[in-house]
Amino acid sequence: MKDNRVFVDTNIFIYASLEENRKSDLKADKRNKSITLLQSISDKDVYINTQVLNEIYSVLLRHGINEKEIHNKLSIIIKETKVSVIRLKTIKYCWDMRLKYKYSYWDCLILTSALENDCTVIYSEDMQHNQMIEQTLRITNPFV
Repeated sequence: MKDNRVFVDTNIFIYASLEENRKSDLKADKRNKSITLLQSISDKDVYINTQVLNEIYSVLLRHGINEKEIHNKLSIIIKETKVSVIRLKTIKYCWDMRLKYKYSYWDCLILTSALENDCTVIYSEDMQHNQMIEQTLRITNPFV
C-alpha cells in the first residue's frame, strides 16, 4: 500500500542523533520532535537513499562523533529503513525535477528517490511545507 511509504530526509536523523545542547532550546525541540516522528512512523515503510546515509556520516563526523558510534547509528538506520540506491536513472530524473521545482540538486535527488519508491510523504525541513510534488508526494516539515 503506497500510503504506508514515507521518505525521511537527513536532517531528521541528524537532529535525533545529536545529543541535546543546553545552549539551544531550538535544537533540543527539533531533537525531541525528530525522535517522536521516527517513533510515530515505525509502523510504516520508511525509505531513505544512499545520499542520506552519506550525509549523516559526514555531519556526525563533523560534530566530533567517533566513527564506531557513527557506524552503529548507521547500522540501526539501515536495519530500520529501506535504502534506495541512487542510479543513473535517478540522476537523470533529478535533472528534470530541478528544472521544474527549482530545488537544490541534492534536494531533487532526495525527491526523486522518494518518487521512485512510491512514497506519498517526505519528511524534511529543507523544502516547502505541504507542497505536492508530481501530484503524489507531499513535503511535510515536522518542525512547523
